[in-house]
Amino acid sequence: MPILAFGLNHRTAQIDLRERVAFAESDLPAALTALRDNVPDLTEAVILSTCNRTEIYCALGEAAAQAPVSASNGSATANGHALAPLPLVGRWLAETSGLEPERLREVAYVHRDERAAWHMMRVASGLDSQVLGEPQIMGQVKVAYESARETGTVGSELGLMVETSLRIAKRVRTETAIGRNPVSVAYAAVTLARSIFADLGSAHALLIGAGETIDLVAQHMQRAGITAISVANRTLERAATLASRLGGDAMPLTSVADRLADFDIVVSSTASPLPVIGKGTVERAVKRRRHSPMFMVDIAVPRDIEPEVGELSDVYLYSIDDLTEIIGENLAGREGAAAEAEQMVVEGAADYARERRMRAGQAVLRNYRAEAQELRAAALAAARRRLDAGQEPDQIMERLAADLTNKLMHRPTVAIRQASAHEDEAVLAWLREHYSA
Repeated sequence: MPILAFGLNHRTAQIDLRERVAFAESDLPAALTALRDNVPDLTEAVILSTCNRTEIYCALGEAAAQAPVSASNGSATANGHALAPLPLVGRWLAETSGLEPERLREVAYVHRDERAAWHMMRVASGLDSQVLGEPQIMGQVKVAYESARETGTVGSELGLMVETSLRIAKRVRTETAIGRNPVSVAYAAVTLARSIFADLGSAHALLIGAGETIDLVAQHMQRAGITAISVANRTLERAATLASRLGGDAMPLTSVADRLADFDIVVSSTASPLPVIGKGTVERAVKRRRHSPMFMVDIAVPRDIEPEVGELSDVYLYSIDDLTEIIGENLAGREGAAAEAEQMVVEGAADYARERRMRAGQAVLRNYRAEAQELRAAALAAARRRLDAGQEPDQIMERLAADLTNKLMHRPTVAIRQASAHEDEAVLAWLREHYSA
């Protein structure tokens, strides 16, 4: 059964497109159920959706793995190269997000089988991240896996791939130096703030959201000397929990508009499908601040802050894509570790492929054994009927042995003849090695 990895990421698509195909964590069960119900012959699925990527990993029949969206069959081009047909999971994603299939084809990638496993291992290890070696992605893969398990869309095929990927990712984190030197989006946001405010210690910061990324931003802010930190969140209790650790205050999202003028730095990362801060809100806040600079970082996908906010004077708005250059400055210390990690991924993908082949072989053996048991039972039943009819025991035994031998040999004999007819030398060589006198 083919394994498919289909998706797009920060390298292939800009944020305005990525946010259209993003799924909030709370939406994953419904999305997985819809995917399973609408893609024929799909048996397993995991959806990984982060700020930088949306990917669908699935196990499905050959026809579903190959089927294109339209009759164009790969005739469209991007950068002068023919585009591969969009698989059925791609059509589902296009329909779900309201995106034109041809537009999705231009930015999507597809990996199969061992290559799909290799890709997932690179993703889980942080090797395919916008921030090389960032640690959050491993947790995000775990969340995607757990959501699929709870929804019932994971079986032995994807289970093996995800668990192998997480094992390799853990090795990369513990056995290489890829996690050293801070290069996270959170670190980049605080570094950028330093270029705007000479004294971060006197700045008042607002964090919108209370997830892992915001928590990391808070840690970097405290290390940079920012002590006045407020937290806003849709769930006030979660905001209060984080704020108490920071020595700050908490507020509901509904209070942000009224209090926005109080803050010099705003960093937002929620799972809201719509912006939580509009241009008008920021414009009023800037006027109340008498045009004192306001630094805003939107690291959510879909975006939390309307992009038009960046048009305002005295507002410095940065999206997650804008942080790439800053991140790049601190990547040199991780390059050597990345090469070591890549080798671990290659070895992990080979281990996965080997284990998958072994499992496939075991399944064949189970099926063959079950068939042999059925043939045995049928042959014995026929022999007992002949015995009850008074036939000679020697004749019955001869007939039993002959019938059982012929039936057990029938399918292998057909397979050998087909291999010979198709000149399948690999199969014939194996047979000669194991069964020639």
